[in-house]
Amino acid sequence: MSGRSPHDEVAQSAVLAALQNFLDQAGERPQLVVAFSGGLDSCVLLHALRSLCLADPSTAPILTAAHFDHGMRDGSEGDADWVIEMCDKWAVPLTVERAEKALESEADAREARYAFLDRTRIAAGHNASVLTAHHADDQAETVLFRMLRGTGPDGLRGIAGQHKGVARPLLGLWREDLEAYAGIKKLDWREDPTNQYLGYARNALRHKILPELELSVTPAAKKSLVRLARISGVEAEAWSEALPMVFEVLDGRRNGLQNESQGPSLDVDGDALRVLGRPLRARVIRYLASEVGVTLSEAGVERVNHFLSSSRSGRSIDLGGGAIARLQFERVVFLGSRPSLEPARSQVDETVVIKSGSQGDGEVRLAGKRYRVVWAEEPSSDLEKEDEAFFEVAGLLFPLEVRARAPGDRLRNSAGSRKVKKIMLEHRIPIRQREVMPVLVDARGEVLWVPGVARSTDAAPKAGAPSLRVRILP
Repeated sequence: MSGRSPHDEVAQSAVLAALQNFLDQAGERPQLVVAFSGGLDSCVLLHALRSLCLADPSTAPILTAAHFDHGMRDGSEGDADWVIEMCDKWAVPLTVERAEKALESEADAREARYAFLDRTRIAAGHNASVLTAHHADDQAETVLFRMLRGTGPDGLRGIAGQHKGVARPLLGLWREDLEAYAGIKKLDWREDPTNQYLGYARNALRHKILPELELSVTPAAKKSLVRLARISGVEAEAWSEALPMVFEVLDGRRNGLQNESQGPSLDVDGDALRVLGRPLRARVIRYLASEVGVTLSEAGVERVNHFLSSSRSGRSIDLGGGAIARLQFERVVFLGSRPSLEPARSQVDETVVIKSGSQGDGEVRLAGKRYRVVWAEEPSSDLEKEDEAFFEVAGLLFPLEVRARAPGDRLRNSAGSRKVKKIMLEHRIPIRQREVMPVLVDARGEVLWVPGVARSTDAAPKAGAPSLRVRILP
């Protein structure tokens, strides 16, 4: 008798299937950086990924691990030593970093950890992603926690499956699935004693409140919270596509640079905005504010609503962050705080074209901002810099072009075909910069590379195959 239950076997298969599905969509030999704390969840993630890599080394991703020692509790150095030992045992390259200064809160530790992971991802290569071991129990806790803090509809999305170079391939599985996998594989892991301390809100939700909800309200409490996150995510995605269309219906205009002291400007027809239903108007107000770099709270939206109904032309209201909303005759203007570099399309002076088999250099000018472009066929390197990218020559559709981003531009990465504008929004690139950032496109108009932000999985370099090196220098 093996002692394994049918659930254990199903759970093991589910873990491996979830990761294989992620790998199938991640492109050819992606660089994967596993956030490895040494806890149960990250041990399962790293062990299972390593197993899949060993099963098919020829197509396996390039797997590394990263551990951040926040130094906030006794024993954290022991965790780091244990992680180093495990990665040595499993032959997984590891990057370890300790916080340079004392961190005072969980929020500080989280911010420092993700900053470290992002640096590690960038150092790993152009197509690298960070993988964390968040699962469905984490999702349920996050949604409930945000509900109790009074989050809006967007906050109910919970933890994103993919966002800003971080992927969470186990988000559809439950902690019990990971526990079953660990039991079958006889894995060891480190326990963080602070996870049992009920003085932390997250721990109270996990160990006390959610179990009580399942006992006293509904056994499906966690599943219901996860379903709410999924539904809210679909709704948020729909709004992200619909709001630019509503902007057009409101006769929206993007005006770019105003003067030396004022930044990006958008304006809409005031009467058309006022007659919208209150919920839709609130969405539009938030959208307009976000486009000039401001995130409005519920109270901030209410202030703008009151301003629209009670003020006359020439008056303005402070949105925070140096941005304002202003009534200008029949228009409502949202104005950012700093100079915008956003050009009109007619101001793009020159692009650079790269033909097959060529090498050379040129200059692209985007509304007066200049970039030098250098290209040549060279062997690919695993140590790409932010201002360079390598592409397999055979996978490229020439001629290539370096130009400004255009409306509707899309880039294909491990998450599928995505709008370049949305990728830039996820990286918090201000509107004043988006239109003057150069992009590399192929003959179809497909975006291959946004320097320092993202690159396509198309034409990824292969060992031994001829490759094209492109550099875009400010």
